[in-house]
Amino acid sequence: MKVLVVGSGAREHAIIWRLSKDNNVDEIICLGENAGISEIAKTIEVDIENISLIREIIIDHNPDLVVIGPEGPLSNGITDILSDENIKVFGPTKNAAQIESSKIFSKKLMLDNDIPTAYAEFFNNAEKAISYGKNKGFNNLVIKADGLASGKGVYICEKSKEAELAIKEIFGGKFGKAKNLLIEEFLKGEEMSYFIISDGKTIKRFDTAQDHKRVLEGDKGKNTGGMGAYSPSRLINDNLDNKIISKIIEPTIRGLKRMGINYQGFLYAGLMIVDNEPYLIEYNVRMGDPECQTILPKLKSNLLELFLSCCNEKLNEVEIKWHNEK
Repeated sequence: MKVLVVGSGAREHAIIWRLSKDNNVDEIICLGENAGISEIAKTIEVDIENISLIREIIIDHNPDLVVIGPEGPLSNGITDILSDENIKVFGPTKNAAQIESSKIFSKKLMLDNDIPTAYAEFFNNAEKAISYGKNKGFNNLVIKADGLASGKGVYICEKSKEAELAIKEIFGGKFGKAKNLLIEEFLKGEEMSYFIISDGKTIKRFDTAQDHKRVLEGDKGKNTGGMGAYSPSRLINDNLDNKIISKIIEPTIRGLKRMGINYQGFLYAGLMIVDNEPYLIEYNVRMGDPECQTILPKLKSNLLELFLSCCNEKLNEVEIKWHNEK
């Protein structure tokens, strides 16, 4: 079987590394260059934001399965485009990917479906955002760019100067053209990354991780794309796990279905755990780089079988097994 993976990061390296151990995988092609990936797969240098070129390359290579790693191509509709060409592709549609590509869309989804989350206000210009922040005293606010920012467009502000700078940087284009931003209340707790996999009908847990995002010791400084991770999260327990599924994951999937969206692929819930209660901070429509590196080595089940079962809406027939390791 020929598998083509889109993306050149640590996440894609982990996915390809795991797929390379499957006897049913004869060839792996990766759209995106990476020194580690090139040792275990054929790599093709390409701008993964160039959706029309990616489409041409994939059609030319005619793979049995395409796995989309990063959020950019998913948000640009690559899954829809390949599905129209009758190519099996693992990853959510453009409409589903809005829960990551637009933080305002995702926050409204949370609020409309009574999902535990931080209170937020939305702003379309810097002046109104700064005025709101001043009225709040700029005390422990979280400021987020609305669009994709590779995990970096979030500011946790403890002082007014930090908050005003964050607002100006977002509207100034630091993370690309920004029409909107969110200002949220700050939730004091511990973060946890929680993953599920879905075929549009069935959801199954896909383990947990702890991702250290902030650049300095003691959880201080700006957010980065990741400063290290471990799996599973030390916070997880059966009681909390059931709360996450019933209060966050299931209402999310139901809310999307009411909008006519069947979610297929990985869903990554970024959570804040406060006194063993989960609050949803954000969604991601793919695995995270650091988390993927710590979770996939623990997977005992066949990753190719999981991907294909999602594409064929047969995830209910597959059992996901894990090594009891950390």
